[in-house]
Order: sequence, then C-alpha cells, then structure tokens
Amino acid sequence: MTIDRRTMLKGAGAGIALFAIGRPALAQTAKLRFAHPHPEADSWHKAALIFADKVKAESNGRYEIQVFPNGALGSDAQTISAVRGGSLDICLTGNPFFTGLAPKLNVLDLPFLFQSRKHAAAVMDGPIGDGLRKELEGSNLKALATWEIGWRNLTNNRRPVANAADIKGLKIRTTPNPAHIKAFQLLGAVPTPMAFTELFTALETGAVDGQENPVTLILNAKFFEVQKHLSLTRHAFTTGPVVMNKGKFDALPADVQAMLTRICVEIAGVQRQMNEDTEGSSLEALKKAGMQAVENPDRDSFARIVTAEVEKEFVSKFGGDTLEAIKKAAV
Repeated sequence: MTIDRRTMLKGAGAGIALFAIGRPALAQTAKLRFAHPHPEADSWHKAALIFADKVKAESNGRYEIQVFPNGALGSDAQTISAVRGGSLDICLTGNPFFTGLAPKLNVLDLPFLFQSRKHAAAVMDGPIGDGLRKELEGSNLKALATWEIGWRNLTNNRRPVANAADIKGLKIRTTPNPAHIKAFQLLGAVPTPMAFTELFTALETGAVDGQENPVTLILNAKFFEVQKHLSLTRHAFTTGPVVMNKGKFDALPADVQAMLTRICVEIAGVQRQMNEDTEGSSLEALKKAGMQAVENPDRDSFARIVTAEVEKEFVSKFGGDTLEAIKKAAV
C-alpha cells in the first residue's frame, strides 16, 4: 500500500511537519573568530567572553563568537592584517598598531592628553570617536567600538625612575606609534617598537631594559617576573579598537550589524570599569611580588619635555581641530 506524503505529515503532527518543511530553523550557527594578544587573566579576555555570551544569547544562537587570547592567532600586526584580508573576523589590539593604516588615530596616543578615564571615555564614545573609527574603513576595517588598555606606566630592570632624567639611556619597548617613539626619543631613551606578543621574551633576555603598560596588564602578563622597577608615570592613555572585517560586517543583516555594534559599545564600559576596579589591587600585587615602585614620580618633568613637541609634530601633519576638540571634551 502506498502512503501519500501529505497524509503521512498530517498524521505525524504539526511538529514533525515543521521539522521537515522548516529548513531555515535548522540553519547552521555562524561562527566569528575574535583574536587579541592579552593573557586570559586580563580584562580584554574577560570582556571578550562577555561579548561572546551576549551575542549568542541575543541572536538565539545564530551567531557564536570564538575568542582566542594570548596572541594565539598572531601578533598585533598579524591579526590586523588577517582581519583586513578576511581570514580572521574580529580582532582587538592597541590603538598604536592602527596608526600606520589611519595616521590621524595617532592623536589618541599623544602624551599627557587625557585628564581622566572619564575624559577618554567621553572622547571615545562621542562624535570624536565616531570620526576616528571611520578613518579605518578605507583599510577594510569596521571598528565596532573602542575599549581601553589604560594608563601607561614605565618598568625597567636598571634603576628607579623618579623624574625625566632617570629615563636617559634606557632601551624601552614601545608600540610602533609615532607619538610614543618621539616622546621617548625626546626623553633620551632608546625606543624599540615590537609586538606585545614578543615583549616578555625581550625583557627576559635583556633585549630591552623596560616597557610601558598599565599596572593591570603588567600584572596579568607577569612582567614582574622579568622587571624590577615600576614608576607610575601615567604618561599616556591607550585605547583599543575592536575591529571587524568590513566586507563581512556589511554583508550581515542590518539587525545583526546593529546588535554587534550595540553590544560591543556596552561591553566597552564594562571592560573599562574592570580596569579601574583592579588598578589599586594590581599595584599592591606587583609590590608584593617584589617590584620596587615609585608611586609619585615628577610627572611634570616628563610633560615639560614631551607634550608641546609631540603635539606640534601632530598638528603640522593633521591640523589642530581634532586635538583641540579632545581637549575641550575634558570632564
């Protein structure tokens, strides 16, 4: 006896009928790979996992973000290149590593520019930040939001740094950002740009004397194992754009684009608060681990040497409008 297919589906009930006919309900989850260079203990990784959880929940499992920390998928420059080329979906790294593609972003790394974390957030989350993020689109990058690394402080293995004169002659790892390099040249140091993923080994082998990063990252990256002196210079504040391959972003449905951007902006606030909440405890942990800290160095001695000169060089190339707008945004 031959059973008609329509009769079979009707007899089996609506649930089975929907299973057989409703193929879109069984569509595969779209997986997006998200890479960053920081250790798993760092706020970047914790925030990235929250971002991934929220995207999965709000998309009802349609989109899953896989997070790769510790430079597992490449160095700062390599992950940016991979996102531009489309072999990686999303990456997060420090603003200085993007300034080769969008030189105007160099403004964010000028020394002693931001007055407070709130000042930096006001710039990043407002029209100035929107305009700077747009600078990356010509390089096939869509910046979803801007997170932070935080206040940069100096460590080294040779001597305490209490004022600008103490920096002279130190070989310091910097980012490739022109503002960072110029500032340390003016201070008489030997700036040595390199990827974050190479830094621990360079410090351990003595290829460089020191480096500059926030106390939270100095702790989480275990630089206290290979550095003796810490000086809370707070000479610059570093942001971190979260970027996606623009072609892939543009191909997403409008509601998914809006969801990714909104959640990434929301998590920016969470990630910044993580850093602020743990700065004090991170400093205490570093001192407990044996680092000798100069907590109140003569910051004015640094600023007098570097601020005007580095700003002058930026303005000569890009004009002063963006710089002045950032200064006026101080809260």
